[in-house]
Amino acid sequence: MKIAILGTRGIPARYGGYETFAEELAERLVQRGHDVTVYCRPHATPDVGKRYHGVRLVKLPTIRQKYLDTVVHTGLSAIHALFQGYDVCLFCNAANAVFTLLPRLTGSRVVLNVDGVERKRQKWGPLGRFWYGWGERFATWLPHRIVADARVIQEYFREQYSADSELITYGVSPRHLPPGPTLAEYGLEPDRYYLYVSRLEPENNCHRVLEAYRQVKTDWPLVVVGDAPYSSRYIARLHAMADDRVVFTGYVFGDGYRELQSNARAYVHATEVGGTHPALLEGMGFGNPVVVNGTPENVEVVGDAGLTYRVNDVADLAMQLQRVEDDAALRRRLSEAGVQRVQRLYNWESVCDAYERLFLEERGLEEEPEVAVDEFVDEPVLQPVAEERR
Repeated sequence: MKIAILGTRGIPARYGGYETFAEELAERLVQRGHDVTVYCRPHATPDVGKRYHGVRLVKLPTIRQKYLDTVVHTGLSAIHALFQGYDVCLFCNAANAVFTLLPRLTGSRVVLNVDGVERKRQKWGPLGRFWYGWGERFATWLPHRIVADARVIQEYFREQYSADSELITYGVSPRHLPPGPTLAEYGLEPDRYYLYVSRLEPENNCHRVLEAYRQVKTDWPLVVVGDAPYSSRYIARLHAMADDRVVFTGYVFGDGYRELQSNARAYVHATEVGGTHPALLEGMGFGNPVVVNGTPENVEVVGDAGLTYRVNDVADLAMQLQRVEDDAALRRRLSEAGVQRVQRLYNWESVCDAYERLFLEERGLEEEPEVAVDEFVDEPVLQPVAEERR
């Protein structure tokens, strides 16, 4: 098939989960014999030529402004796609739902990965929330199929819009690295630092992690990996409130990122908006004990393979971190459980299998599978955290 991926910043991945998703999926589809194009934003991706690991790259301009960056680039990409004869166009992000109509005009089948409920993010003002609200509605009308990466998001679209969606999770492929130049650069030792990874935006709650960490009795650093293009005030606030154990690295990619994940003592995940978060899966997959904010989405991912704390409760987070610090046996148990859960439920080959099957179905090239796409994950554990403490 001739397949296009639109709506991300592009590949090689240098920003977040959607970009990693595009890279991992596109490369695997190429290895399976498909012709794959990924649309890229020049300012967000390195110049690696017109192809990357067999994937065709199309770079188109955009307007680098918070409200326009994604939609302008995706709109231009969708117009370009009109004339390329793609069999399937995979769009990412519900904000781009309105553009999914365009490739349909020339016969392409269109699939939209909706991500989480983005209109709840604090960074969006009234205009952004309005656009995302309508994006959710367009998502149920314009593409041929929609995909959710978490059962919680699938249920949200069913309850809110009576819309069916396919459940295809995110994947992770950990490649462990020994201590090396990245740890040396930041003065870190293996198993002697805690790790937090996220875009530094308010709903990802880095400020609450910093506040909780002040209460944890340990000499080990908290390493904060991430940045955000439109959050300078919030980031300045984080630096002001951090104690002298906190290390801010900014964005770290590639082997540097793998090195940090490979050697951490534990991983802290504090997001409250979104579906399946890649960094949480990576923390589990690299064998880190994980402590997670107890939202339904996060609890679905971690199951019984991590510690949860009451949603946005700083005191409870501090208590769970102290448990991890004080109990080596607990750390070992959580490490093993996280690795096993990721290997069983969240691997990229299974994700690629599911997308490839979905695309083939859309092109009428394969009969309906005996097992539905959304059945390759097990039933998540969704008990309220207050009722079942881990």
